[in-house]
Amino acid sequence: MMKKPIAITLGDPAGIGPEIIAKAYRHAPDVTGDCFVVGDVATMRRAAQLISPDQIPLAVALIEAPAEALNMPPRCLPVLQVGSLPAALQFGRLNADAGRLAAECVVWAAQSALRGEAAALVTAPLNKAALALAGEPHSRYPGHTEMLQALAAAHAKKSLADMPVRMMLANEQLRVVLVSIHVSLREAIDAVTFSSVLQTLRITHESLSTMLGRAPRIGVAGLNPHAGEGGLFGREELDVIAPAIMTARLQGLQVSGPFAPDTLFMRARASNGKPDEFDVVVAMYHDQGLIPVKYLGIEKGVNVTLGLQLVRTSPDHGTAFDIAGTGKADPSSLIEAIRMARQLCDATF
Repeated sequence: MMKKPIAITLGDPAGIGPEIIAKAYRHAPDVTGDCFVVGDVATMRRAAQLISPDQIPLAVALIEAPAEALNMPPRCLPVLQVGSLPAALQFGRLNADAGRLAAECVVWAAQSALRGEAAALVTAPLNKAALALAGEPHSRYPGHTEMLQALAAAHAKKSLADMPVRMMLANEQLRVVLVSIHVSLREAIDAVTFSSVLQTLRITHESLSTMLGRAPRIGVAGLNPHAGEGGLFGREELDVIAPAIMTARLQGLQVSGPFAPDTLFMRARASNGKPDEFDVVVAMYHDQGLIPVKYLGIEKGVNVTLGLQLVRTSPDHGTAFDIAGTGKADPSSLIEAIRMARQLCDATF
């Protein structure tokens, strides 16, 4: 099979996305080789100057097609121009033009991957508030995951209901898949239904089986304190989660639970490169799952979208407007996201 490049989206140009991309190319050329940036040449040249003000800047080259990235010299950052900015943006400030360009880059890169021109998609952080300011159609999506779901569904000529996706956060010690993503806590509780939990278990099983080369051992978190304590603190575990787990077991999945959330993540935490009781935890809502992963080390965390017909990863952090433009941003999570994208491509294809 002919080799294909990996597309990296610009992220919000007023945030740290361009900076961590430039640092990844500067410090990890073995990882960024055969990658290209979908974005804006001027923004990336500003980022290259920012990370090495007293050195020869990182070379930034304009390319016309993804395949050109396969023939770039080391530490040369190829950019495929998508859209434009009216002027250089102020770092750390919400801007509708920044949100629009960030979204346009995601759309272009995703469609390129869906067409088979790119092997995978790695997305630098965009700002959800800037995305909202960008207006239609971008403002209808709360984040990357929902936008990519819509693009993938449209490409496959399917409805959103027929293109279910889930977010997985992973680092060297823990993998977590979420039942619900970017909704309020009240809505997240309502989203814990038999069908949503069972669907999450199936997506987790299918995706992790491909990644691991075997069926994953899935541990399921309860929704309530102490997993409901036999119904004393809520009945979701008895009426919803446990029946979904039983159905998944009857379908051949290796699923256990529901377990008290305050101990389950420790039981799944890998040490010395070896997983503990579970290969992955299914959490009921966003913060339940993301807090333990990020506590273990946000600099190594990677976000993976499960259920798409393309490989998509991203760093496990946001646009960090508070340090944008200071040169302090850490590219480690982006570098790990690129590494994982390569691993997933090898496992999938």
